[in-house]
Amino acid sequence: MLRSAFTLPLALALAACATVPPASTEPVTVRIVGLNDFHGNLEPIKRPIALDDGKGGKQEVYAGGAAWFASAVASLRAQDEYSMAVGAGDLVSASPLSSSLFLDEPTVGVMNRVGLDFTSVGNHEFDRGWRELKRLREGGCEKLTLREPCAVEPGYKGTDYPILAANVRMPSGETLFPGYGIRRFGSGDGAVAVGVIGLTLRGTAQIVSPGGIEGLSFEDEAESINALVPKALAEGADAVVVAIHQGLVPEPGADFNGCGAIAGDLRTILEKLDPRIDLVISGHTHRSYVCDFSSVDPSRRFTVTSAGYGGTMLTDIAMSIDPRASDVIAITARNVPVQSAGEGRPVNAAFQTFEADPAVAAYVARYVAAAEEVASRPVGRISATALRGKPESPLGNLVADAQLAATRDAAAVVALMNPGGVRTDLLAREGGMVTFGDIYAVQPFGNTLVTMTYTGAQLRQILEEQFANFNDWNVLAVSEGFTMTLDPAKPAGQRVVAAALNGKPIDPAASYRVTLNNFIAAGGDGFVTFKQGTNPTVGPLDLESMEAYLRAAPVVQVPTTGRVTMLGG
Repeated sequence: MLRSAFTLPLALALAACATVPPASTEPVTVRIVGLNDFHGNLEPIKRPIALDDGKGGKQEVYAGGAAWFASAVASLRAQDEYSMAVGAGDLVSASPLSSSLFLDEPTVGVMNRVGLDFTSVGNHEFDRGWRELKRLREGGCEKLTLREPCAVEPGYKGTDYPILAANVRMPSGETLFPGYGIRRFGSGDGAVAVGVIGLTLRGTAQIVSPGGIEGLSFEDEAESINALVPKALAEGADAVVVAIHQGLVPEPGADFNGCGAIAGDLRTILEKLDPRIDLVISGHTHRSYVCDFSSVDPSRRFTVTSAGYGGTMLTDIAMSIDPRASDVIAITARNVPVQSAGEGRPVNAAFQTFEADPAVAAYVARYVAAAEEVASRPVGRISATALRGKPESPLGNLVADAQLAATRDAAAVVALMNPGGVRTDLLAREGGMVTFGDIYAVQPFGNTLVTMTYTGAQLRQILEEQFANFNDWNVLAVSEGFTMTLDPAKPAGQRVVAAALNGKPIDPAASYRVTLNNFIAAGGDGFVTFKQGTNPTVGPLDLESMEAYLRAAPVVQVPTTGRVTMLGG
């Protein structure tokens, strides 16, 4: 919070005034650039992002791309002598091919070039396992995944910035990475220091592959933060910043520079935080907001920010610190779209336009070129662009159909696909053509398909688990022939109104062979009952199943909706 500047007893202060000339030190401004959920988006987002103005209107702007992102960071930092850039996790993984194919090493290269000071770890940093994350941080070319490290840059050096993980414990009891760090500015009476505490959401263990985090524990967010605040202050921090990979969900239509009603999983964490915290940079929900938490709790006067997704936005934060009192006296913040007009992308005059940084553009071009041969290979044709959509996704249905087709020889009768595993729309190019790069962008994780046997009772319980996190439903995509009717307004355990296969209700006593990816098979996304499956048959990679499905017909029809019926709220 903005701590009181009057930290000395009155008598001592009056005595000091009688003998010491008044201090002339002015407040010091530290410019902080907040970022989150970059997800390896080295190139501009193909579609414009839509920004709500809080008054029922929207603005569309083409944004993102590492070269423009680097220019925007530099522009914002240049406003003040002292500056820092702080990330709130998920900078890597779930990435487009040009980064993901190379284990997100180019994304680290971009963040090194923009001078990132700190980032918290996010859940997606664990997608390839914690050992690969350590390699990404520390450098080296040890092969820990299916893909080859150092493919473009031999002798990969790692990050120039610390990754913070205050609530991620190793079996030894030590944190995987340091929990906090301090950045110091200036000298003498005008010196100030900013402490940054970084961490991921406690629920990371439920949304990443269990094998990649074996041995790690994810601790309570508020307790982990509060334990480090006194340490940062004892080491001279004048301001305390939290970078947390958890987020708020503003009300629909809320201004991207405002907040609206403060809701979402982060709120309950904020309500428990040490009031001496000044700023919370958040992420995970891919929303854009600037919230004054004192509107909820006047004793917790911190600002809470988030800058959307994919490098399309940055948060410009000015923190004014009184070095005499070691106290933050003011904070202002605004979200700035990283407008990347040009190359056929029109300008929206309502927003600043950034020029591409030439050096970063050339660096990205190396990786894009290296991925191009793989990315441009045609794999088939579809009848129309397949959209993700909620609660039912035509693209998710297409993915489920492909996975069922790939595992019929394992006696599969239904395939289920988690929505978080479908990362972007599948665009139909000219003539409906789809490339490998297109399908890779949809499913970048390299998951393996597995077919297992479940009773009908277990299958219905799995469908109930779609609402395990009631603030963020995980409505599964289902293959052709499977239907379900859901009512989220009903009490837990009664939300599956009906479920049927080829028109026949699911029989609790019968057995069904179900195909799913290895992530949810291990209990990911809160689907714990998936772990009870028996007689597993391991199938192909999810991407292989999609490519084979697209190649099996001259034009594949994108499924319509109607497999999922949502009632009530």
